[in-house]
Amino acid sequence: MTTIRADSAPPAGIGLLGYCRPGFEPELAAELGERAAAAGIAGYARANRNDGFVVYASDDPALAAALPWRELVFARQKLTLLAELRGLDPKDRIAPMLSALHGHAPFGELCVEHPDSDAGKPLAGLARSFGNALRPALRKAGLLSARDNPHIPRLHVCFIAGDHALLAEADTRNSAPWPQGIPRLKLLADAPSRSALKLEEALLVLLDDDQREALLQPGMRAADLGAAPGGWTWVLTRHHLRVTSIDNGPLRPHVLDTGLVEHLRADGFHWQPPQPLDWMVCDMVEQPRRVAERMATWLREGWCRHAIFNLKLPMKKRWDETRLCLELFEAQSARPLQVRARQLYHDREEITVFATCA
Repeated sequence: MTTIRADSAPPAGIGLLGYCRPGFEPELAAELGERAAAAGIAGYARANRNDGFVVYASDDPALAAALPWRELVFARQKLTLLAELRGLDPKDRIAPMLSALHGHAPFGELCVEHPDSDAGKPLAGLARSFGNALRPALRKAGLLSARDNPHIPRLHVCFIAGDHALLAEADTRNSAPWPQGIPRLKLLADAPSRSALKLEEALLVLLDDDQREALLQPGMRAADLGAAPGGWTWVLTRHHLRVTSIDNGPLRPHVLDTGLVEHLRADGFHWQPPQPLDWMVCDMVEQPRRVAERMATWLREGWCRHAIFNLKLPMKKRWDETRLCLELFEAQSARPLQVRARQLYHDREEITVFATCA
């Protein structure tokens, strides 16, 4: 069992720093602890609910590699913790940071940020201004490349308070490329609903560059289960996919006007396609295990080759339910799959799953 501790700090240079949706710190702590234990790595999680981050302390240098960012569900970002600095003097926060980083190889980029929490958001101004002051000081000390270099580790400074900061390192191949781990997406005026942002983020976060290019080809065929009012269908048509939208409710007229959409008034939970499709997406409100079983049927029967769907989580034991549903889905799919799941920024009490035939 993971112990959540709020009164101890990990030794400098040991452990992970993960950002998460505020309120889901226990879920991320449990996930990190369970995955670390499965890899034979001992440690403990330090977390407070609604802080927006979790520290997982361990003295095993293999920890970061054993917990790849893309495989984590509740972590928006995963970083290697280098130091925790408390009692910083507002008149000189830079000197202690340079001292803590002394002897470290140069970083390729600097990211100064704060947790995405009620307590963290007022620190946005400090983060912006401090980055402008720290960057030249790091370069003068030989701790930052003269120009941004995305091919070497990135330095993160996360302000918890004005006098409290975490210094962490990002492996650019094993971390989110966006500040705070949040891709900044804009809801376009013609989007039928805000749920469109969930699918846009899923395609950006859960698929890598090669998969987006290969798996979203114009003319591919897709089904959107529980489509009304058409947010996810609309996103697919923007990639020039032909979509069968399944819902007893209406779609927004301009979604139909694309000429790429066939709307069938049917129950998305029971409908099946007359012929195999490239994609199936689903954002229906239903018990997560029931959804996982139905999604597995689609992959097992060969009704689609790729899928993105949401699992609505219960109020309690959310990591346990997540793990159970993902195991159930993979077992009942009965075929080799590549599966990634994440609680996205635009998700709430849910996770989003991407599955593709291996």
